[in-house]
Amino acid sequence: MELTVWQTFVTVCGLGSLSAAAAELNHTQSAVSRQIAGLERQLGVRLVERHARGVRPTPAGEVFRRHALATLNEADRAVRAAREFRDGAAGRPLAVGAAPSLASGLVPEAVRGLLERTGPLRWSLTPGLSADLHRRVTDGGLDMAVVTDAPPGLPQDPRVEARFLGLDDMVVVLPAGHPRAGQGPVRMRTLADETWVEDNDGSAALLRRHAARAGTVARIDLTAADLHGKLALVAAGHAIALIPGVLTRALRADLTTVGLADPPTRGIYTLTPRRDPHPHAAPLHDHLAAAFAWTGTDADPEGPVN
Repeated sequence: MELTVWQTFVTVCGLGSLSAAAAELNHTQSAVSRQIAGLERQLGVRLVERHARGVRPTPAGEVFRRHALATLNEADRAVRAAREFRDGAAGRPLAVGAAPSLASGLVPEAVRGLLERTGPLRWSLTPGLSADLHRRVTDGGLDMAVVTDAPPGLPQDPRVEARFLGLDDMVVVLPAGHPRAGQGPVRMRTLADETWVEDNDGSAALLRRHAARAGTVARIDLTAADLHGKLALVAAGHAIALIPGVLTRALRADLTTVGLADPPTRGIYTLTPRRDPHPHAAPLHDHLAAAFAWTGTDADPEGPVN
């Protein structure tokens, strides 16, 4: 498959229009349609569907779009690295991956501390689920991944060094005007009538397991495509959600959090290849550990339990 066709598909999805994508890529609309149709034939699955305002990816198309975008970004970095080497800038770039909640605040903060120490350093950040990030560390696509041991957990892999950063308490995120906003830690059973939203199977499993341990059921009636979609549904008042405590400081203004009594936790780890680790991987781990130590939540752990 040609990467130019992948770029066409990603552009169509991003703009939601064949004609807009054709204008963006300086193609004809018929050429864009042919490329999409050819890609669908190669994959044996329908990737886009038409609607009143243009086109959108099918569920299979959305899965392919995310992987295609990561591949295109990696290909772009490969081209730039080769050209920089040609031009005498042979420093090794640092490729970092992180779970979405960690990529939203903790990792950028730690990298800032690293850059203050090292000076200019070419680096990149790729969000992803922990299992995918683990795979990319083993295949050489990432120099470091910052991941969690939330279900299904981290595999035992002799090719990878896993270093523990700390335990992260999960919290409940609410719309700012929710009746529970501003309260102390709550018991899970007091949220039994709430609608929950989740964005991946691992988070949903963690929520269900914690609810069962508390003798209740979490009604997960809504599903979001990603973390940002999950938070948007909460902000609009459609649901509440379980999120990592490290995300609290990076939340939008129309959201708030409340702690849970005996909250579920997840371990945060860095993964690096045992063979030929990046020279800045160990210093970055130290900065991540320092940043994690300063991370707090809005919940008042000393407040009365409701």
